[in-house]
Amino acid sequence: MTIHLDSKKIIKDWTDYNGHMNVAYYVLIFDVYGAEKLMTEFKMGEDSAKKTSKSTMVVESHITYNQEVKEGDEVDVNLIYFDHDKKRLLYKLEMVHKSKRYLVSTIESLSLYVDLNERKVAEFENEKIKIMDEFINKNKSKFSLNNLVFSDKLKK
Repeated sequence: MTIHLDSKKIIKDWTDYNGHMNVAYYVLIFDVYGAEKLMTEFKMGEDSAKKTSKSTMVVESHITYNQEVKEGDEVDVNLIYFDHDKKRLLYKLEMVHKSKRYLVSTIESLSLYVDLNERKVAEFENEKIKIMDEFINKNKSKFSLNNLVFSDKLKK
């Protein structure tokens, strides 16, 4: 099982001379239509950056390209794993062809929570830990531990 975050139609500007989506736009879709949705839910997205000067920054990612998509195809962006420690987030997203249901791509990302004023890593506030822990407890039965690359980087 997964947690659906968003759907997106592949536009011509995202395709290349091979007639399929260019590699750069996989990351864009995962970031804008997946990760940003999560960060907003956890009160660490754009609003947090502007109001509290705290946000997240990806420090490592691992992406797979499983099958191509072309202009006009629609994809679902789903969360398949999430966890955190005091200052790190680990999440894995998948992109699935909406009508044909094949796996298009996955991305696993390790992010740090950062104080933007000091440009240094910070610990999550209790409010944010509570939001994330409640999300994990509500959804952990939907998470998959398969093929995680960065799970040993969390310091629990």
